[in-house]
Amino acid sequence: MAAVDWSKRKFCRQKQQFKYVAWEFECSSTRSAAVGHVLSESDVPGRMRGSEALRRNVLRGTCRSCCEFRLVLRRQGVYHALLCCSDVSEASRKDRFEGTSRRRGPRRRLSPPESTTPAFEPAFAPLGRKMTDTVLASNLGFPRIGAARELKKALEAFWKGKSSAEELSALGAELRLRHWRLQKEAGLDVVPSNDFSYYDHVLDMACTLGCIPSRFKWSGDAVSFDLLFALARGREGTPALEMTKWFDTNYHFMVPEFEQGQVFALSSSKIFDEVQEAAAAGIRTRPVLLGPVSFTLLGKCLDESVRRSAVLEAILPVYVEILERLRSLGVESVQMDEPHLALDLDQETRAQYAMAYERLSAAAGPKLMLATYFEGLEDNLDVAFSLPVDVIHLDLVRAPEQLDQALERAGDKTLSLGVVNGRNIWRNDLSASLVLVEKAVRQLGKGRVMVGPSCSLLHSPVDLDFETAMDDEIKSWMAFATQKVAELRILADAANRGRQAVEGAFAGSDAAKASRRASPRVVNEAVEARVAKISPEMYQRKTAFSDRCAIQREHLSLPMYPTTTIGSFPQTPEIRQTRAAYRSGKMEEDAYKQFMRAEIQRVVEIQHSLGLDVLVHGEPERNDMVEYFGEQLHGMVVSKNGWVQSYGSRCVKPPIIFGDVFRKQQMTVEWLSYAQSLTDRPMKGMLTGPVTMLKWSFVRDDQPREVTALQIALAIRDEVSDLEAAGIRIIQIDEAAYREGLPLRRAKWASYLRHAEEAFRLASSIVEDSTQIHTHMCYSEFNDIIESIAALDADVISIETSRSHMELLDAFIESQYPNNIGPGVYDVHSPRVPPIDEMLALLKKARSRLTDSQIWINPDCGLKTRNWAEVMPALENLVAVSKIIRTM
Repeated sequence: MAAVDWSKRKFCRQKQQFKYVAWEFECSSTRSAAVGHVLSESDVPGRMRGSEALRRNVLRGTCRSCCEFRLVLRRQGVYHALLCCSDVSEASRKDRFEGTSRRRGPRRRLSPPESTTPAFEPAFAPLGRKMTDTVLASNLGFPRIGAARELKKALEAFWKGKSSAEELSALGAELRLRHWRLQKEAGLDVVPSNDFSYYDHVLDMACTLGCIPSRFKWSGDAVSFDLLFALARGREGTPALEMTKWFDTNYHFMVPEFEQGQVFALSSSKIFDEVQEAAAAGIRTRPVLLGPVSFTLLGKCLDESVRRSAVLEAILPVYVEILERLRSLGVESVQMDEPHLALDLDQETRAQYAMAYERLSAAAGPKLMLATYFEGLEDNLDVAFSLPVDVIHLDLVRAPEQLDQALERAGDKTLSLGVVNGRNIWRNDLSASLVLVEKAVRQLGKGRVMVGPSCSLLHSPVDLDFETAMDDEIKSWMAFATQKVAELRILADAANRGRQAVEGAFAGSDAAKASRRASPRVVNEAVEARVAKISPEMYQRKTAFSDRCAIQREHLSLPMYPTTTIGSFPQTPEIRQTRAAYRSGKMEEDAYKQFMRAEIQRVVEIQHSLGLDVLVHGEPERNDMVEYFGEQLHGMVVSKNGWVQSYGSRCVKPPIIFGDVFRKQQMTVEWLSYAQSLTDRPMKGMLTGPVTMLKWSFVRDDQPREVTALQIALAIRDEVSDLEAAGIRIIQIDEAAYREGLPLRRAKWASYLRHAEEAFRLASSIVEDSTQIHTHMCYSEFNDIIESIAALDADVISIETSRSHMELLDAFIESQYPNNIGPGVYDVHSPRVPPIDEMLALLKKARSRLTDSQIWINPDCGLKTRNWAEVMPALENLVAVSKIIRTM
């Protein structure tokens, strides 16, 4: 390696600017030259900075200054990088740089003269060091499941008895430490703890408070894994807690239950154990707690005599005890999540917030950060800023307009600005985010401003670096949780040291935004023209339900109380392995189709033997009800490892909608046609509706959501038409996320519901009157949307009601819902096999609320996550119940 003239500059093609040359070499085998430049510490990913190998080798890593893959070298405490991988020959990279310590020929370290050595400012202060006039980078929560879904696999092994509680605990500790270190090494000033959960954080809070229903016969000891999972999944003779959606996300939480005579007490050491785990690793954390008011609002009073206000009063002493104990462990601040502050609240609830936080602030505990998210504070802004807390977190992704009012009311409080989207995968527009951060800094000063994600990163996939097979252009537009953590550090650096300190990162962000805007893959003029030509007639069935139902009854010849399932049957290891082999090219298409046809035939024969009235093909070819269609629609892409948690061990890979959507070819007709050929009973075609496709995908943010919904609806409409032409007489269009999509603020409901109704009706209304349209909806509070459900004009709706003991039917009764309903009598989210008398009792409740001609009998949801040993006896009981009820 020759000496370098430090006054010389060379042009970096990747950064499109001149950089000082730090070193250069000539490959001994190829004689090709490569040039490197000095990086600031903030340009190097934290996990690279902390790597022992990096101190000795040249490793491949992502340079945050360029946001591209680089070859990074650390020498004498200074980081260097090759200008661009494309500037170095492949032979040269393999010879010198790809993770090897082999050397060919001597290398001489270069020490530049002091006069030209670039001055470096530390990118971040170590955690725990007091930083007075500095914008801090903080996180509200990190995904729990692991980049390779390690938690899912460990949970399912434990539930099957294949691993011990000690092994599960060890895996949890490994994941927590990995995620804490990742965030610390990325440069975060504030790292969360207690954001990890083996099942659900609301359930964890219930266990911590000793909020255990009496039917579980809890002795009052520390909550064990056995009790935790019994609460979540049920056990023989004891139904699980109810499960419902976490605000307007696809995450499900376990609903706490409040009953008469309940005594609350600190019953789990999880919060404290995790603080100490992190401290032992040299990482000081900010514990996350679900706030007391939101906890009580999320729960369910089992007895009319139980008042939420009394529950709040009873749990506050436990919260005080938690805070004081955290303070004794050296914790300086605690994050109190109060997402209900972003909802419409009555005066009583606002008064409860004031009372609760006066009590908490009086405790000898750490400083409190009040975290709000998913929507703006709006009319609760004064309530939030009147509370005696030290920091308030605002979701500026959902509601950037609230910043001005917050700054006016900040007083001596610190503001945490949620400027990085925690619920979508698009790369942050750093320039736009910095405008908001700088506005806050100008008014409050750096020391009273923090940058963070809009909400916990629980709703984001873990790491984009694992997407090695994704299209490079589309991938360049994205950021997963790990990349979002890096974006937080970049924004804090820009606020502290000026944009020029991380100009390369900003240039990369601006370039990604421009690339998306200009890409021909995003806009399809034919799709946009078709949407523009949608006419009012396309939203309407040919006749009213009262006329259609008679035609369908004659056409389908079904008995009273017809039985069916929701769509999927157990996905065995053999099915999953076959799909994986086909996708990887290890299995020929003919062999794959032969296997799938055999599986469909087996499922049809099983349903015949059980005596079900309306059959399904079992969906063996489908990985997920949204992902399957996302793989086949133009304008959507599915990641390989972009998993997010839905509930417990259930993970999903939301498709990514990056452009205008249209159907390239038939998606389900071949499989459904084959299934129908095997039986003379009606075979139900299974599709996912446009609202659910939209809600359970990562949606493009460059056009109105309702436009994207109409594009998807047109694609589904085409498939519905082809299914009907192929002889499928019943078509189910699932809208599991219909209620979930309802905005948190009532003022926005009418607009959402209008667009949602239009999208469903556009997808479904092309059929003849003799074709029966079904839909399915997951656990939801239907009271608020019952009129909209009726407006969908589906012939049959199936809903999850078993865990609520048919209470969810009340909304349909009170509204005199005219169409047919299948109230679920079998809780598929629990491994329990419900006995006949339990199903019959539920069905009798339904019968007391509905007419005989309205009722269908079905499970709560699809059966893909269950095994055959559970499904067969449960369905046998379901059919037996139908025979009993027909004779009553």
